[in-house]
Amino acid sequence: MLRRLLLYLSAAKWARGIVMRWGVARTVARRFIAGETIDEALTVSRQLNDQGLLVSLDYLGESVASAADTEDVVSTYRRLLASIHERGLQAGVSLKLTHLGLDIGEELCLLNLRAILTDAKAHAISVTIDMESSAYTEKTLQIFRTMHQDYDFDNLGTVIQAYLFRTADDMRALATEGATIRLCKGAYLEPPTVAFPEKADVDKNYVEVMRAYLAAPPPAYLQLATHDENIIQTAEGLIRAGNLQNRSEFQMLYGIRSARQLELAQAGFPVRVYVPFGEAWYPYFMRRLAERPANLWFFAKSFFKS
Repeated sequence: MLRRLLLYLSAAKWARGIVMRWGVARTVARRFIAGETIDEALTVSRQLNDQGLLVSLDYLGESVASAADTEDVVSTYRRLLASIHERGLQAGVSLKLTHLGLDIGEELCLLNLRAILTDAKAHAISVTIDMESSAYTEKTLQIFRTMHQDYDFDNLGTVIQAYLFRTADDMRALATEGATIRLCKGAYLEPPTVAFPEKADVDKNYVEVMRAYLAAPPPAYLQLATHDENIIQTAEGLIRAGNLQNRSEFQMLYGIRSARQLELAQAGFPVRVYVPFGEAWYPYFMRRLAERPANLWFFAKSFFKS
């Protein structure tokens, strides 16, 4: 119930206005967010690279109101890509299709995405399409396939969410296509008609599709986005047994389980840290609170101390 409440609040405009006015909320959010500017995000990326960690940078934001709003988004990503290249960072970028105008029109979204992907490919930088709620799953996969197959953007990957009933079928198809997939559990409030309501079932599905995708032939590449220790240990065993370090990587969120990130990297596993930045931090912050009760306790303690 607490998770469902927090996920509801993550999309509630009235709650966003209240929380974003709290100075303590902004302070606590910095535990999970690299900052509000490109320079702050790049500084954090360099620090992570120096520790042997890869990075995926996400300019925070979701559905925009107008085509003009997407111009700033595209400009920010293009400047970000140029800076990654100039500074020689081991970093890719993540983006949301609604941030590029999908809710306004698919043609606008595709135009914006192609501009970003063209720059990224020129600099040999990877791009991941973040998955949003289940309402966008089919359209997101269609757009991914258009860019990956029809336009030959082989630097593009996408996200699949283990809590959806359709995930096993999607992963089987994507494996035959040699796709780069970030597998996560899922962080949106979904109806029980499309997603497993129980955590145990989500975990079971995650492990099953993980096993199948790791067994797929190259160039299928799996990015294991999880902080679940049981799943991590299972994946470690599978990757070692199959000598799959060059066909997979672990991904974790900035500010969560940092010591474990370093431990995995030092053990020889590629580890990529998802580093969000920007002013539109509220929905991301609330979903992180929903995912882990410890995060909510950390926020509550900070709030009452203030």
